[in-house]
Amino acid sequence: MAQATFRASDEDVAAIVGARHADAFAILGLHDTAAGPVVRAFVPGALTLSAIPADGTAAIMLARRHPDGFFEGAARALAGRRRYRLEAANDGGAWALDDPYAFGPVLGPTDDYLLVEGTHRELYGRLGAHPRLHEGVEGVHFAVWAPHARRVSVVGDFNAWDGRRHQMRKRVDSGLWEIFAPAVGEGAVYKYEIVGPDGALLPLKADPFGFAGELRPSTASVVARTDGFAFAAAAPAPGDPRRAPMAIYEVHLGSWRRGEENRFLTYDELADTLVPYAAGMGFTHLELMPVSEHPLDDSWGYQPIGLFAPTRRFGDPAGFARFVDRAHAAGLGVLLDWVPAHFPTDVHGLSHFDGTALYEHADPRRGFHPDWNTAIYDFGRREVVNVLAANALYWLDRFRIDGLRVDAVASMLYLDYSRKAGEWLPNEQGGNENTQAVAFLRHVNGLVHGERPGTLMIAEESTAWPGVSLPPEAGGLGFNFKWNMGWMNDTLAYMALDPVHRRWHHDRLTFGLLYAFSENFVLPISHDEVVHGKGSVIGRMAGDDWQKFASARAYYAFMWAHPGKKLLFMGQEFGQRREWAFRQSLDWHLLDENPLHGGLQALVRDLNHAYRDRPALHARDCEPEGFRWIVVDDAAQSVVAWLRLGGEGDRPVAVVCNFTPVPRHGYRIGLPAAGRWREVLNTDATSYGGSGLGNLGGIDATDEPSHGFPASATLTLPPLAALYLEYDPGGTP
Repeated sequence: MAQATFRASDEDVAAIVGARHADAFAILGLHDTAAGPVVRAFVPGALTLSAIPADGTAAIMLARRHPDGFFEGAARALAGRRRYRLEAANDGGAWALDDPYAFGPVLGPTDDYLLVEGTHRELYGRLGAHPRLHEGVEGVHFAVWAPHARRVSVVGDFNAWDGRRHQMRKRVDSGLWEIFAPAVGEGAVYKYEIVGPDGALLPLKADPFGFAGELRPSTASVVARTDGFAFAAAAPAPGDPRRAPMAIYEVHLGSWRRGEENRFLTYDELADTLVPYAAGMGFTHLELMPVSEHPLDDSWGYQPIGLFAPTRRFGDPAGFARFVDRAHAAGLGVLLDWVPAHFPTDVHGLSHFDGTALYEHADPRRGFHPDWNTAIYDFGRREVVNVLAANALYWLDRFRIDGLRVDAVASMLYLDYSRKAGEWLPNEQGGNENTQAVAFLRHVNGLVHGERPGTLMIAEESTAWPGVSLPPEAGGLGFNFKWNMGWMNDTLAYMALDPVHRRWHHDRLTFGLLYAFSENFVLPISHDEVVHGKGSVIGRMAGDDWQKFASARAYYAFMWAHPGKKLLFMGQEFGQRREWAFRQSLDWHLLDENPLHGGLQALVRDLNHAYRDRPALHARDCEPEGFRWIVVDDAAQSVVAWLRLGGEGDRPVAVVCNFTPVPRHGYRIGLPAAGRWREVLNTDATSYGGSGLGNLGGIDATDEPSHGFPASATLTLPPLAALYLEYDPGGTP
């Protein structure tokens, strides 16, 4: 009978040293064998190695089986005990270390089950890199999903980027890989080294759950904590967002303002400047273009790779948390642009992550986006859906984000989006609806609203897909709001016309009211309207410089009084003249060079306050009862007028817009009640850069019926201007 031995086979030793072993944990560490306990360790660079029991008893010398650093030795002194340390030495000296293969797993069967089922709501608390105390030792637990990989190692600055040193343990029930790396801490830089199912070594991969990343062009993940931020500002109380004022300031953090030598401002500097500016302007929310880590500035963040990492361009995750807290303290909600539709195919990212189409759909007719040369998530795979849903919850949980604006929803809903016949696969019923993406959106919206009541979910959806803002139980997608792209396109096209031609296109102003209450809408003048040759809002207005600014003032007042929540991209509030350029600051110097810019900025501030202070202008943004036409058909004079109504006891506001440069004197409009109507806003006021024509503070309505109302009044309509008239029953002429 052969004598029992504790020695690993030569094949196992060669596989460990060559990083080809299917289960390094089965060889390395402390093991019980028929010949007794044995310790095996792989420590490159060591000439001698000893195992030291935790109680400090005599060292156990290990024999060097391979010159690359494979050691092995009988460890009877460790019988019944599991804790030990290693002491290594070479010609340069000696050092002590904890063996990563001496530690048990952190993950458990519940993690496997919930991931495979697709219901792990706090997956970000288990995957990624987590500093922690494990079995009495400080270190970092690494975990990643790569079910088809033959081998996964975590490599980084703590192990000389050597894939042999931290070969991970595979959890076969889920395809998760994990390892606890003792003595590693916050700030460590790392990636995953993966061998695919065909045995090929893949390019090093950033951590899909990395909580921080290196500053581009470097692409590694960085160990960081996001689980202990202290927030001083109280979270906003949940309410019905349809009835609340919402004036959103959309911002690209990299170009709102720049520092000296065109450097990025930090999250803290943005908290010191952007937050008080937006709050002082009367906006209710900041919407940040994607802050998830992304390799290419030119993508503006819409091709993210580090889904869980606030971009290093402006600082670390703690800095971003402070920014959000400062915004909340100033009364601003914070919305993030979120991109679950697609991801870039950079080799260090999610593309073919474990050597297979893991995150993306395997068939390019569903898994590749021809417009953006990006990969499309496989919304039919439960683990992928789980990762994306967990990412949505992560931003709400760890950073107290108030809502997500979901990008490119239309591209998710239609299988033939931007595809020709024969370039797409129909669904199970033969249609072009992506039923898996629909199910995903309903799932995420339901999960977010269930876990984080009061969170805003807003869809950028540019088609006529029905029920975007209806709850899933009513057949909808479950969003709170949808961007009204049709209204935006129609009205901007109208404003670009010479006023003499506007009479023939009057329907572009009025058509939006035919469907204004079919969804809960946000009226967006977003970054998409000031790029790719479209110019700026001011640049799209017709006429000379004075007319451009007057038209912009009238247009904004038209927008702020129109049913729907408001969104304005940065720079358009003061009349940025050139097209948005993401590599440089906005042209703030314009405010010092021409008073028309300051006048437009002052108007936007006053519009925000008028909108917020008057329930008639916001409480029924999403209800037809909050709107009634007064003048809808005066195409000949390019005049429109309507009434905004709030709840019982709220003062109604009449809105009148004149979109020609011709003043209109003695213009009669119907009104719901006789009495004083105060002129609470006039975009032609001299303080805004206008001509100063108006109605001397208000008008008096009499019991003379007009336009279907029991009362009416005559007023002066300034050129290219809008008026807000608030009913004041106790007012005097």
